[in-house]
Amino acid sequence: MTVPAASAPDTRFATKQVQAAYVAGTPQNTAVPPLYQSAAYEFGSLAEARDLFALRRAGNIYSRNASPTQQLLEERVTALEGGVSAIAVASGQAAVAVTILALAGRGGHVVAADRLYGGTVDLLQDTLDDFGITVTFVDQDDPEAWRAAANERTRLFFAESVANPLAQVLDIRTVADIAHAAGVPLVIDSTVGTPYLVRPGEHGADFVVHSATKFLSGHGTSLGGVAVDLGSFDFGADPARWPQFTATHDRFGPQSLWERFGQGFAFGALVKAKYVHDLGPSLSPFNAHQILQGIETLDLRVSRQSASAQAIAEALAAHPAVSAVHHPGLAGNPWHDLAARYLPRGIPSVFSIDLVSAGDEALDQERVERFVDGLRIVRLVANIGDARSLVSHPASMTHSHLNAAQRAAAGIGATTVRLSIGIEDPADILADLEQALALATAATATAAAPEFAAV
Repeated sequence: MTVPAASAPDTRFATKQVQAAYVAGTPQNTAVPPLYQSAAYEFGSLAEARDLFALRRAGNIYSRNASPTQQLLEERVTALEGGVSAIAVASGQAAVAVTILALAGRGGHVVAADRLYGGTVDLLQDTLDDFGITVTFVDQDDPEAWRAAANERTRLFFAESVANPLAQVLDIRTVADIAHAAGVPLVIDSTVGTPYLVRPGEHGADFVVHSATKFLSGHGTSLGGVAVDLGSFDFGADPARWPQFTATHDRFGPQSLWERFGQGFAFGALVKAKYVHDLGPSLSPFNAHQILQGIETLDLRVSRQSASAQAIAEALAAHPAVSAVHHPGLAGNPWHDLAARYLPRGIPSVFSIDLVSAGDEALDQERVERFVDGLRIVRLVANIGDARSLVSHPASMTHSHLNAAQRAAAGIGATTVRLSIGIEDPADILADLEQALALATAATATAAAPEFAAV
């Protein structure tokens, strides 16, 4: 039986086709999170709208800033990270960008690890310069380098919990302590680490960002990013250093964001009311809904992927066509001890291998191409954290904009290949990798063989 909607004046056809049978705000008893696919929201009164626009009360205004589905995603990721609040945006790149813009302010300085996703390096060394924000890259394993790079303009330290693509593990606690001694927060991109394997806030980090496109989503269908405020950094302790939070601003009214929202919420208010509102990196309700669906199986997927990756890494480490396996779960890896400390539930399933060099640049390129193109189960895709197993060549793809020195500092060579292990049967994944390695080495061996004239 259909329950009639609230009474409305009798209307003509064109009005009925737009408004009939729907009453804004009517609750429903869906068992799963609903998709609120709406660009805008109806206000109960002008007074309510006035309060919402003035940030005097929370609520829905326009989906450029937020949607109910997005807000649920924000609350869920906040809970997973043990944070206080979060902001979901259109991509992981957007999450990194709005976080740095909000913290660095005008003319700020960032100290960043030199082992980062290539797109993040592009943002840090190129685009942020347009905003007057400068960056110093440091060896993430050298505490003195972090300490020496900080200056009076520094506003944040930035690193990845587990680096992409070589899976170097950050000593989060050490870097956090150095950041706090310099009076700035530590921001951790934990896309590869995932909140299931490591929660950076438990080790001193103040903000966590994720490309929700990757493991949080897990199905490779939807872009999204999330920035989580862990509620640990006190901008009020040095108000002159953080005027974007502690000083009044015409657009936010007579109180500062810090006075109005306080620790753990002023950051999110600034990001949503200024950077998302003005620049528009908005997460669609549909993508938020897709990511929510993916999160429901996060621990199951990540556990399987981690176990499969460990077994595959161990097998590849003994393969004659592989010169190195960059997986911190292997004994002898430089980050093995840090992995044991920070990743007790398992090592992320994103890691890299180096193919044995043929001793010639052209032959090495041919060997890599034959390996990658010879794969049948592992797919050539510029993504990680998918349910499917994926491969990429960082020097040609994700890190192609880095110069040779930067790639060398990050440990990326011409024969480095990144793998993201999915949820397929690990025996099938390994067999595919092994047959592709055989194709690559056989082809280059033939190409390198001397030629003899017929007699």
